[in-house]
Amino acid sequence: MGDVNTLVGRGSHFEGKMTFEGVVRIDGSYSGEIVSDDTLIIGEGAEVRAELDVATVVIYGIVYGNIRASNCVELHAPGHLIGNIVAPQLVVERGAVFDGQCRMGVDAWEAADADPDVSDEGL
Repeated sequence: MGDVNTLVGRGSHFEGKMTFEGVVRIDGSYSGEIVSDDTLIIGEGAEVRAELDVATVVIYGIVYGNIRASNCVELHAPGHLIGNIVAPQLVVERGAVFDGQCRMGVDAWEAADADPDVSDEGL
């Protein structure tokens, strides 16, 4: 991972649709939608309530929402994800919590492209 281009700091709250290039780190709270072909880091203490469509997401905080990742989802302790995942790779560290469904592999990604609601199943 490269250097962080943008930081949403602790105590900050943003709502809406975020698109970005490079690496973005959220340490505050965010609600809405996040779309990028790059890396999103959800820092410890952060709370994100959003639909995520990114290349890579690294989670240390709390995420409520579905994730479509073209590269990888990493869930690190004490991270907590409540939502569904469509991604070719998933890393879950001991101590992290994942409450949802996961679809992996090329077939899952193609199915999600064909049917945008595929990542909403079970929520």
